[in-house]
Amino acid sequence: MERPFITVDGNEAAALVAHRLNEVIAIYPITPASPMGELADAWSAAGRKNIFGTVPQVIEMQSEGGAAGAVHGSLQCGALTTTFTASQGLLLMIPNMYKIAGELTPAVIHIAARSVATHALSIFGDHSDVMAARATGWGMLFAASVQEAHDFALISQVASLESRIPFMHIMDGFRTSHEINRMTPLTDDDLRLMMDSTRIREHHQRSLNPDRPVLRGSAQNPDVFFQAREAANPFYDVAPAIVQRTMDRFAERTGRHYHLFDYSGADDAEQVIVLMGSGCGAVEEVVHGLTRRGEKVGLLKVRLYRPLDAAALVAALPETVRRIAVLDRTKEPGAVGEPLYQDVATVLHEEWERRHGSPIPQVYGGRYGLSSKEFTPAMVVGIFRHLTESEPKRHFTVGIVDDVTRLSLAWDDDDWQEADDVTRAVFYGLGSDGTVGANKNSVKIVGENTPLAAQGYFVYDSRKAGSQTVSHLRFARRPIQATYLIRQAHLVGCHQFQFVTTRDVLSIAAPGATFLLNSPYGPEEVWDHLPGEVQEQIIEKKLRFYVIDAFEVAREAGLGGRINTVMQTCFFGLVDLISRDEAVEQIKQAIHKTYAKRGEVVVQRNCAAVDTALENLHEVHVPAEATATRRLVEMVDGQAPDFVQRVTRMMLEGKGDLLPVSALPVDGTFPTATSQFEKRSIAQAIPIWDPDICIQCGLCALSCPHAAIRSKAYPADSVNGKPDSFQSRQWTGKDLPDWLMTIQVAPDDCTGCGVCVDVCPARRKDAAKFKAINMRPKQEHLAEERANFEYFRQLPEMDRTRISHDQVKGSQLLQPLFEYSGACAGCGETPYLKLLSQLFGERAVIANATGCSSIYGGNLPTTPWSCTAEGRGPAWANSLFEDNAEFGLGMRLALDQQESFARQLLAAMASAVGQDLAEGILTASPQTEQEIAAQRERVQVLRQKLAGQTTEAARTLLTLADVFVPRSVWIVGGDGWAYDIGFGGVDHVLASGRNVNILVLDTEVYSNTGGQASKATPRAAIAKFAAGGKTVRRKDLGMIAVDYGSVYVAQVAIGAQPLQTIKAFHEAESYPGTSLIIAYSPCIAHGIDMSTSMSHQKDAVGSAFWPLYRYDPCQAHDNGHPFHLDSRKPKITFRDFAMKEARFAALTRSDPDGARRLFDLAQKDIDDQWHFYEQMAGIERELSEPVNQHSTREEDST
Repeated sequence: MERPFITVDGNEAAALVAHRLNEVIAIYPITPASPMGELADAWSAAGRKNIFGTVPQVIEMQSEGGAAGAVHGSLQCGALTTTFTASQGLLLMIPNMYKIAGELTPAVIHIAARSVATHALSIFGDHSDVMAARATGWGMLFAASVQEAHDFALISQVASLESRIPFMHIMDGFRTSHEINRMTPLTDDDLRLMMDSTRIREHHQRSLNPDRPVLRGSAQNPDVFFQAREAANPFYDVAPAIVQRTMDRFAERTGRHYHLFDYSGADDAEQVIVLMGSGCGAVEEVVHGLTRRGEKVGLLKVRLYRPLDAAALVAALPETVRRIAVLDRTKEPGAVGEPLYQDVATVLHEEWERRHGSPIPQVYGGRYGLSSKEFTPAMVVGIFRHLTESEPKRHFTVGIVDDVTRLSLAWDDDDWQEADDVTRAVFYGLGSDGTVGANKNSVKIVGENTPLAAQGYFVYDSRKAGSQTVSHLRFARRPIQATYLIRQAHLVGCHQFQFVTTRDVLSIAAPGATFLLNSPYGPEEVWDHLPGEVQEQIIEKKLRFYVIDAFEVAREAGLGGRINTVMQTCFFGLVDLISRDEAVEQIKQAIHKTYAKRGEVVVQRNCAAVDTALENLHEVHVPAEATATRRLVEMVDGQAPDFVQRVTRMMLEGKGDLLPVSALPVDGTFPTATSQFEKRSIAQAIPIWDPDICIQCGLCALSCPHAAIRSKAYPADSVNGKPDSFQSRQWTGKDLPDWLMTIQVAPDDCTGCGVCVDVCPARRKDAAKFKAINMRPKQEHLAEERANFEYFRQLPEMDRTRISHDQVKGSQLLQPLFEYSGACAGCGETPYLKLLSQLFGERAVIANATGCSSIYGGNLPTTPWSCTAEGRGPAWANSLFEDNAEFGLGMRLALDQQESFARQLLAAMASAVGQDLAEGILTASPQTEQEIAAQRERVQVLRQKLAGQTTEAARTLLTLADVFVPRSVWIVGGDGWAYDIGFGGVDHVLASGRNVNILVLDTEVYSNTGGQASKATPRAAIAKFAAGGKTVRRKDLGMIAVDYGSVYVAQVAIGAQPLQTIKAFHEAESYPGTSLIIAYSPCIAHGIDMSTSMSHQKDAVGSAFWPLYRYDPCQAHDNGHPFHLDSRKPKITFRDFAMKEARFAALTRSDPDGARRLFDLAQKDIDDQWHFYEQMAGIERELSEPVNQHSTREEDST
């Protein structure tokens, strides 16, 4: 029977089976496994049934540990249950995994294998997570392709039911989980025939049932534990045979044959590579090529890694093999070798001679592909060559240059060329411009509407917006198994013109290829705007060159900067894969499917852009010679620090893979203040200041998510040699007489979000549409504004002691120490971090939970946390997602202990350093900027006095002296952390009374993983994992904290009441105990125009959806009102607010009746909460104990 094809990624391939085979699915978001849970939730919300005729119950838990606990409980009560996870999430499941395996309970966890955080976090793929779980007793079945991810999801479930051993079904994160490829789906009948109903009934009958009660989870003593642990051995002994029988049955049904170990290559191979996962694709391609040349090489694919069948492994190897390279996609420091290497070496030692009676082959261990490092056919050739050397390295790495321990193998990229029968296209886009999404649709269009196989793989970093994305597309008349990036493309599309001025985008173009460029310059003028390197490559490679002004086409259609459908249409117009008419029709169908939830207007605008795209596509006449005088722009200027020049520059140029081991820090410590060198220059339009209209309110600088709008006040006599275009005006405050002020944009750092223009209240009297700051085309102003900003940077920064920081205007004269991050344009989180850095950054220590704020705050190649000219700035660290509150508390404990010790040392050394100096430092309690500055001066004098002393006490005090200047500890994270996975830690810190400040950037979803629901998600909102709309009210985290009575709590919205936000930050930081600020942070997941991310907050507050308040326990001691309700009574309804956001409005289209019911309940939630807050505002509360019981300074003085 001919089976239809579908084109999906690995996550969907696995989820298609998992959803149909299970009754309960417990989920929690983590990249790159989240899409499996999202799909399962969406299918259940739509009423899609499993093969048993029921709709699987999908529940989101508060953490992966919680998901594993729910899985365990569900299994104990007899339900077929699964979950999806990766990396740290899998590690949190390990305790439950031991229990589930120990109880011989059938189950499958579907895993998109990902790096475990060590010296740094990485969202990309390797096997370090699953190898950390290999001792749990779970079976481990590795899929190497999208098709295998689909097939093995079934095979693992069937084998688990029969063997009673739970299984990890593993595919490589991103390389397989996010690769789109054509595959043959399994039907419901296939699943039913494979699933043994008897085994399912046995599983149901083992459930906990009070009608036949049993006890599980006993506590055992030394007399029986050991024996009981060994009792499960027979189940593991027969498990491999069960898996193979399942594979054989599967082959009979589908024609796709799998074995525990699959060998391919020469029957008389002498060199064999052994590995598992997606890397098999590259190795197999090389093996087929080399064996056709007569070389004696082979590949052994490991499918079932646990339980490992030693006899089957040896039987699968050719008897002629002499040298074996075992490749592991993980690193275990301190081990004699990585896991697969150790297992293969042990198996050969125990089994080879017994089976063959010949010498054991030599085994060599290699590491490859950590954190999705490329693993190419050329590297495979290098490994085989190395195996032919007289003395190969027993342990090696491949894919990097290790100039420290000299373990790396050499390879030559020219040693392997991809076959010519594959059409290859590469597209350079910008995160959030839609390029990746459009290319995913293109792969599906070809894969499902032509006889061609289609593959798509997409390269991007952890940031959701603003970084370069690279899409790799392949099309062929045969299955595509390439598991590596394209090196020679037949079509290169560059969707952002700035890329051709800064990066070598055409090195990847094959001779005679087509070059498609989105350009603001037409076909007659574009040539003169290209760098010489680009012109030379176009001529030398004889490229066909086409341009379109996609941004203009998109603007005309009302799409703003979303050019994806325009460029997608051009792609199909330039390649012979499908007729233009059919391509346009398919693109429009994809538009309807993708954008229907955003409304018909968005759909029609996209369709209009498609209709006009090709008429705006033009071929460029290529001259015979290059005429350019300009060259590619240097990514980093010559003034940058040495590390930036040597290391960061290479990463910015896309050449980070070429950095040797010696170039990188050994412990993951990186310099701050490097984002200033990135200069992404991604905005189409930038804000231009009009000083004649400006009222100097400071709102534009306060609101700028990327600190690209700066405000400075400076003495008039400090202005010398300014550019003619540099603008200024008289400072209007009385605090700085005869000073000037300037509002200046950093043109290459601005993202063009338009937030500054949206919040500007000053308008020209004769033309209200003109404000004090207005968006203008960047290209028209770029040269002038670059010169202006360079001059602006040289103006002196404001002396912190001269101005008040409790107003917007004064606070925005302070230097931001958080600048030019990789956050989305219009991000609602970053203004709070920028404000924090301005107010307290010079003495801040920040513990940052994993999430959006840790990615745009700490993701390479550059970091936005910055420092002053004196070298002071926030000291930042990230531990994990789940432990950030505890992590930050540990920082406070250390600082308090160090201060206590330093005070003890200084008191003892008072005579040696000067009695007056010691007394001045020890008695100071600096609160104001002036007092802090004075303490800094005293500490500097102390350091000078200590520098010449040689006693142990003096040297120790010198290392601790900085702690005499008070440190401001901030614990920062999103709502997914604070409300869910990290809530236990947050609660403990709130109860501790320690002097830490918790800042929750509340987007009401898991923003970093793609917008999944959290306990902060409001009722009626659609989010991933809440596809039918959230049915329960959000957690009131603030009131939970208020209940302690000793925690300062504020709920703020900087765009609604900026003064209240600034006041809350000051009060929280000065409060001598634990403080909590919950900050409303609009997100792209809300479905709003992000240029209004600040002003939109006024509706959130005005509807009482987000009430503003401050709870200050200090005021209760004075018989005052500790609770201040800073919002006014609601002026608009919840519906008035909600219908401006797609997350709410979409529900009214997909489920009008459900939306009506949930909107009514949401309004009641708001009314009830407002009534309660009004009552709180009238309560006088006295505390029965001091606010701060843990002040080291108080204890010492006592």
